[in-house]
Amino acid sequence: MKNAFSWAMTTVFLASITMINSPVLAVTGIQIGASGKTYASAEVQCGLNPVSGMAPFVLAGLYNPKSNSSAIVSLNGEVISTVTFFNPDTNVWLANGINAVSLALKRNVTDSYSFDASLSYPGQDNMCIPDTSANTLNGDLEYAASLKSYTSVTSGCALNPLSGQTQPFVNLYDNGAYLLNVSINNSPLTQLNGTSRTHVAIFLSPGLNVISAVNGAVSTDFYVRDGGGGACTLP
Repeated sequence: MKNAFSWAMTTVFLASITMINSPVLAVTGIQIGASGKTYASAEVQCGLNPVSGMAPFVLAGLYNPKSNSSAIVSLNGEVISTVTFFNPDTNVWLANGINAVSLALKRNVTDSYSFDASLSYPGQDNMCIPDTSANTLNGDLEYAASLKSYTSVTSGCALNPLSGQTQPFVNLYDNGAYLLNVSINNSPLTQLNGTSRTHVAIFLSPGLNVISAVNGAVSTDFYVRDGGGGACTLP
C-alpha cells in the first residue's frame, strides 16, 4: 500500500528534507511512496485489534527493502513502530477522522499517506462498526430489522474448543427457514438453515465484535457485542 505526498521545496534551507504527500503509484491494493522505498494500503481496512476489537487499519512498510533498510512509522505525528528488512511492515490502527501515516527513512526522506476513517452515523465507535439501530430488543433477545435472525443479548461463558480458553459467547438463531451465512469479525463461521441447523454459539474476542448473518443478496443482519477482555470465569 504505497501512498505518497510530494511537497515542493520552496527555499534552499529546506532542500535537505523531502516530504511526500500524494500517491505516485498504486498497484493491487497498495500505494508506493514517492521515494519508491515505502508503501501503504490503498484503502482503509477493517480488522480485529487484539485489544479494542473491530477497528480500521492500514498496512505500512518498506517496499523491496535492502538488508540495511529501516523506517520509523508514525501516526498523526506519534511514533508507533520501526520497520526493518526482517520486519518490513506493520499494522497501523487508525483514529476516527483523517489520519496521517508517515514513514521516515534515512537521509531525511519521509513518505506520507493520508487515510479517512470518518464516522458515518451518530454514536458510531469507529467506521468498522455497523449501524444496528433498526434492530429491536425483546427481553434478552435482539432481533434484526429483517426478522430473519436474532441473538441473545447477555453473553454466557463456556470453554471454546478452538482456543482452549473460557470465553464469553452469544447464541445466534435462524428465525425461520432462511439460509444464513454467519460470520464473526469478517471470518466465516457457519451456515444456518432453520431446520437441521437452527442456531450457533459465537465466541467473542476482546473488544467490539461484529456478527453478521447474510441471506444471499437479499439481506444482511448485523449485531455488535462487546467481548470485554475476551476471557471469562466459569461459575
